[in-house]
Amino acid sequence: MLLSMTGHGEAQSHGDGVTFTVEVRTLNSRYFKLVVRTGDAGEGYQAWEPRIETVVRQRVRRGTVQVTVQVDREVAPDQYQLNTAVLAQYRRQLEELCDRLHIVESIRMESLLSLPGVVDEHMGGAAAIEEEWPVLESALQQALANLDAMRQEEGGAMAADLTGNCQLIRAGLDRITERAPLVAEAYRTRLTERLNKLLHEFGSHIEPADVVREVGTFAERSDISEELVRLRSHLDQFRGVVALPESSGRKLDFLTQEMFREANTIGSKANDAEIAGHVVEIKSLIERMREMIQNIE
Repeated sequence: MLLSMTGHGEAQSHGDGVTFTVEVRTLNSRYFKLVVRTGDAGEGYQAWEPRIETVVRQRVRRGTVQVTVQVDREVAPDQYQLNTAVLAQYRRQLEELCDRLHIVESIRMESLLSLPGVVDEHMGGAAAIEEEWPVLESALQQALANLDAMRQEEGGAMAADLTGNCQLIRAGLDRITERAPLVAEAYRTRLTERLNKLLHEFGSHIEPADVVREVGTFAERSDISEELVRLRSHLDQFRGVVALPESSGRKLDFLTQEMFREANTIGSKANDAEIAGHVVEIKSLIERMREMIQNIE
């Protein structure tokens, strides 16, 4: 089963007075990279990043993963406390600044209350945050499940497209296989006609054995049977990897590189315009497959 490296999943989980919303996005990348954003959830939640990574790695093996955590908490009035020391410090610094700049303006208290650190929200400390981990983990697991569903759907579509391309490549190989035996015979005919025309001007002739020897050398030099066999073998292996239970984009990438190499060799050895045309089509299909595979885990 192929998995796309791009996807999105989101979920919510509710606990005792707290709601976590987790959003997971994945992007294609050669290696695994995790980015966790806790936003304004608080510094205490940053300690959860190793746990989040452990959970994510159980489902995602490769690619860039962005996890965004939002928390909504029902806070009782007695959980807010005014930090008078910080408030006094803000007021003093502002009064000194106004005196220095000769600004005559009263400092409004409501403007000071919105500054960082003036109002403390007591969440119960590290123990309370620790108790909330199961709530966050539940949201994270569900978001990853939604992500997997999307990645599997896209992976299935890519598997169908890749399989279709493989069938087109096989059809091209069948046409090349039919054409290959005719290449040497066509070369023998052209060679004989050219030599007879040239030698006729000098009143000479050429021995049939010489023509046979030259055609034999050409046929050996332009033999592509081994390349055709290897390319068909790579297609069989490719189909087997696509059908594996686990997604393996790296194996598919390696196989397409080998397929492209064999197609290049066929085009360079065949020395035939019709085969060269089929090779161009095959290489175009392989290149399309390689681009698609870059987005497969």
